Amino acid sequence: MLSRLADSMYWMARYLERAGETSRLMEINLLYLIEAEEDMSEDDKWRPILQITSTESLYEEHYSMGGVTTPRVLQFISAGRSNPSSIRTCLRLFRENARVARDRISKEMWEAVNEIWMVFDDRLKGPLTSERASIMFVELRNQVARFNGLVSSTMMRGEAYAFYQLGGCLERADMTSRILDVKYHIILPDLSMVGSALDYYQWAALLKSLSGFEAFRRSCHSGFMPADVAEFVVLNGDFPRSIAFSVERMGAALQIIGTAGKDATQAAFDQFSSNVTATAKDLFAEGLHEYLEHLLERSATFHTALAEEFFQ
Repeated sequence: MLSRLADSMYWMARYLERAGETSRLMEINLLYLIEAEEDMSEDDKWRPILQITSTESLYEEHYSMGGVTTPRVLQFISAGRSNPSSIRTCLRLFRENARVARDRISKEMWEAVNEIWMVFDDRLKGPLTSERASIMFVELRNQVARFNGLVSSTMMRGEAYAFYQLGGCLERADMTSRILDVKYHIILPDLSMVGSALDYYQWAALLKSLSGFEAFRRSCHSGFMPADVAEFVVLNGDFPRSIAFSVERMGAALQIIGTAGKDATQAAFDQFSSNVTATAKDLFAEGLHEYLEHLLERSATFHTALAEEFFQ
């Protein structure tokens, strides 16, 4: 398979997954703002989103005056042309990579790619109100799920599909790690707030942003204990958005692709996956924040090795 086609399939999946995950995150945060305590500032409500998407410094550079406000964050995260991770930018690059790999995807997929881009390019024109944005986020989340259904039901299983799966699962694992890290390390209130209504809403919002609220409640009946939520999100191999589930699917994709002669890629994946064979106790042995930072570093190392050995 040509390296440029492999690269396009990989990034096509990553950009769509990033757009969908960001949309879900924004949707849940808008709902959470209604339930959150009134004394929380807009900065407290929205800065974590900027931190999760790694756009905090870029936002402050773009909006040097006025601070963090709901209209600005909605516009910047959703349609900001100067934001390389905005939903609009991700959807545009999703379509560009799909066009490069046009002969490796099904007709139904290509039609859906164009439909998604045209609909949401139009939706993202002009200022976004909270109500309008909330409707759009739900619609985009549904369209991403529909597209992944088309991938599953119409695409040939081979190297192209494996690179698509690899990109999507790596992006999902990366985003899940960032969401959990920000929630646990930055949003977590002081100890006096643990068990309060605010604490409940924050952990519930975390699980809802990963579409895991109902699954967690069915799996764990002891309430929203931080250790239980972390274990579920990181290690539960039956939960489709857990890090363990994503890494397992990445390993299956690499087996299809083959890593013979690609020692750096295999070594980087082995190191990455070894972090996810931990026990619940291991997650907190050195600190969850440190564990997740280490996981993100190994994820980046794997991506670099993959790009050097397969895409260049």
